[in-house]
Amino acid sequence: MTTIGEMLAQGPLLTDGAWGTQLQANGLAMGDCPDVWNLTHPDAVRAVAAAYVDAGSRVVLTNTFRANAIALGDYGHADDLVRVNQHGVMLSREAAAGKAYVFASIGPSGKLLVMGDVSRDDLRRVFAQQAEALAGAAPDALLLETFSDLDEALIALDAAKSTGLPVVVSFAFDSGKQRDRTMTGLRPEDAARVMQEAGADAVGANCGNGMEAFPAVCARMRTASTLPLWMKANAGMPQMVDGRAVYVEEAVSFAAHLPGLLQAGASFVGGCCGTSPAFVAALAAVWREGACVSA
Repeated sequence: MTTIGEMLAQGPLLTDGAWGTQLQANGLAMGDCPDVWNLTHPDAVRAVAAAYVDAGSRVVLTNTFRANAIALGDYGHADDLVRVNQHGVMLSREAAAGKAYVFASIGPSGKLLVMGDVSRDDLRRVFAQQAEALAGAAPDALLLETFSDLDEALIALDAAKSTGLPVVVSFAFDSGKQRDRTMTGLRPEDAARVMQEAGADAVGANCGNGMEAFPAVCARMRTASTLPLWMKANAGMPQMVDGRAVYVEEAVSFAAHLPGLLQAGASFVGGCCGTSPAFVAALAAVWREGACVSA
């Protein structure tokens, strides 16, 4: 097994961009379960990962963000959990073709501990079940992404660590007057400190804000942790058009923030909602100009 430190031995790594919007561009309807496409539309899923690898990604995710028992159960696919998760890893692995690491995505449960929607024991079982399913297909690491609740993230981290795989934990800072806290009020520096103490292999931020806000978030995390930092910003803030979120930032302006993000201490950089292979290609171009890209 390759450690996160070994992956970063030659310097920071370029990751991928958004998955949901790319699948929607390939026909995924609003309200449909994207994760089930691993079984029903494998070519389309594989094509998303392949496009990112071709654009320069050296880490690609899996189409498994909502492939936990709670979310799949809401879609009537709870019985497909193992197949959905393992096919997700296999499809990204095929697309990576030895050119990129595969980090298996695990999103939050969608339930709130503080509201009593779910118990801690139930959450532990849900996250352990998904982590074990993903580990069975041998990804390079597990990524817990877009978390807001520190307690839920700690439960998920504990479950993921039981697989023996490297684990990255990423939070969405999208609330508060400065949009620098999670929905539950967690600050970047506190998230970074607690995740290091809890044994995460890397910590970071994704979603919630555009690229211009991420260097400051990254710098605050760096003050509290020596862990590698994972950073994936949105393509700006969305505008609602005909009931759909539309991201208007262009790839070139997005990539212009890369030097500041790397200077702030980022180890992994990519895009989240609204980004595409064009954004990854723009990041790769700026990265090459700075002679800091790792392949």
